[in-house]
Amino acid sequence: MKLTYSGKTKDVYQLEDGHVLLKFKDDVTGEDGVFDPGANTVGLTIEGAGKSGLRMTQYFFEKLAEQQVPTHYIDADLDKVTMTVKPATVFGSGLEVICRFRAVGSFLRRYGKYCKEGRALDAFVEVTLKDDERQDPPISKDALAQLGILTRDEYDILEELTKKISELVKFEMTQKGLDLYDIKLEFGRDSEGNIMLIDEISGGNMRVYQGDKYVEPMELETILFS
Repeated sequence: MKLTYSGKTKDVYQLEDGHVLLKFKDDVTGEDGVFDPGANTVGLTIEGAGKSGLRMTQYFFEKLAEQQVPTHYIDADLDKVTMTVKPATVFGSGLEVICRFRAVGSFLRRYGKYCKEGRALDAFVEVTLKDDERQDPPISKDALAQLGILTRDEYDILEELTKKISELVKFEMTQKGLDLYDIKLEFGRDSEGNIMLIDEISGGNMRVYQGDKYVEPMELETILFS
């Protein structure tokens, strides 16, 4: 097992059988000690956050498998806080795909002249480049195609999968009296070039509310599995 990458919230290892092992950390993104799923830096460390994130990820990836949604997931070990996945190649240096059901976060900062905080959105999908230096700039379908990062047809697949996955997560939250405001997903290509969901689905990459109260990631896991 060889360490190939140490990320903000996970370490990545190459396994001898060709698969990849993800080791979840207790670090979460944010600024000044405050959690923020859209932040580019590690803001704080929360004991148990890695296991909490993995438990949710395992749950949602197995739900997606039932719906025949393509993902990189193979299996997970909660005791070791690891997940085994298929290898994937990312688009360019990586993309983040956000599905928004409410106007909050960076969407509100950019477009607050035209909407109030919490305004309902119709599963609005936006794509940003993973580029810390440039603060993950949003990018359009045409720009992605012209820069050779992905094709227009691939963008359409990305958007369709994003909405399907996000609606499934939103439904699961609704069953527990929760409201999914937005969720951040990542995608890559498998060995045959097919698009699949990668990374994780956890409280660390979504905003969820219970009424007017924001639900912290680890509290979210507790509610979801209660």
